[in-house]
Amino acid sequence: MLQQILRDMYIDPELLAELNEEQKQILFYKMREEQLRRWKEREEKARMEESLLRKTARRKQSNGKHVQWLRGKDGEVWVWVMGEAPGDKPYEQISEELIAERARQQAQKEAEELWRQKEAEITKKFRDAMAQEKARIVAEKWKIEIEDRKAAKLEEEKIQEELKKREEEERQKGEEQIRQQEEIRAKELYLSLKQAQQHSQHSDDDQEWEEQLRRSKAADEERSHKARRARDEYRRQSLRAIQKGRVAGLSNLFQGTSLNNDQEIKLNNNSASPLLSLSTASSNIWERPSRPFSRDVIIRWFKEEQIPRRAGFERNTNRIAQWFHGIISRQEAEELLMNKSEGTFLVRVSEKIWGYALSYRQQSGFKHFLVDASGDFYSFLGVDPNRHATLTDLIDFHKEEIITSSGGELLLEPCGQQKNPPDYSPLFE
Repeated sequence: MLQQILRDMYIDPELLAELNEEQKQILFYKMREEQLRRWKEREEKARMEESLLRKTARRKQSNGKHVQWLRGKDGEVWVWVMGEAPGDKPYEQISEELIAERARQQAQKEAEELWRQKEAEITKKFRDAMAQEKARIVAEKWKIEIEDRKAAKLEEEKIQEELKKREEEERQKGEEQIRQQEEIRAKELYLSLKQAQQHSQHSDDDQEWEEQLRRSKAADEERSHKARRARDEYRRQSLRAIQKGRVAGLSNLFQGTSLNNDQEIKLNNNSASPLLSLSTASSNIWERPSRPFSRDVIIRWFKEEQIPRRAGFERNTNRIAQWFHGIISRQEAEELLMNKSEGTFLVRVSEKIWGYALSYRQQSGFKHFLVDASGDFYSFLGVDPNRHATLTDLIDFHKEEIITSSGGELLLEPCGQQKNPPDYSPLFE
């Protein structure tokens, strides 16, 4: 199962949900190692291809057209650096002119906006004054005799001319004020832009770089810590398993062990249970699918592959182990462990992989570890690198050795059956 995940570089979301945090971190570490290995292979292949292309290109150049660089008196490739050649403006002058032009454009834009506001105020002011004066004249002219209408008209025109003159003077005065403000603002913007340029070169870039560097270092340290913890756990479990002598290097010794057709299994439910006759013979040739897709297929797999390997049996007996359960869900396993003490555990047949799930009661909740049984050994998926010859070997090993260094899980007390018939009975029918 692990080899398939590393080959495809993909894990099914439902399977990922079955893994705890420690298993996810170690699986990530292994997938990252595989990514690095593939990357190095691609880089080496690309390097070889690039070298071959360069050789091919050199051969083509020797036989065809090619580019020849212009060279200077010193024999090197001639290079022109803007601002350093004769007649070019110095870089500092170009920078000053650019800043001054930006300041001028900004000040001009602000001045235009101020003038639009000022012009609207002047227009409104004199339009209202003219309307009031016209209304006054209209109100009075009805009181004047017909012979005085001409004089009233002349008086109205005179007043209008006076108002227009005052409006023009007001406009010129406003324009002068705006022009002066524009010049002052241009100088202020030039100084502020100059200071901002100098400050950003020495402050903003440094602060942003330092912040990015700090976040990058923190992320690298976190990844390194997780990877180091995964490697340490891997080495610790491997060395301990070798010391215990329970690694499945001789798993073939167990492959030949199978139950005879007349063997009977005594179901362990803290009381005498009926005997079930087991038969490993099958009329059809068994070909295991890539993954489980139904309960019937899982039961067939268990009968064809797991019973001959004595999965779920106590050591050296034909009795079903107290910790063994059938195809039950994660929720059902947690309900069985709900009122149990820390260290209580059970093993159930998984519906996600060809293997099992070990459900463990801890003080603050539950943990679930997947056990890969797709090969000729048993091992935790992503956590314990050790390969055990039988499922019972794996359980007995972790009664003395913790599963993960961070969680310190020891298998202390098996969780038995609460149903009659037991939940594993379909597996042995």
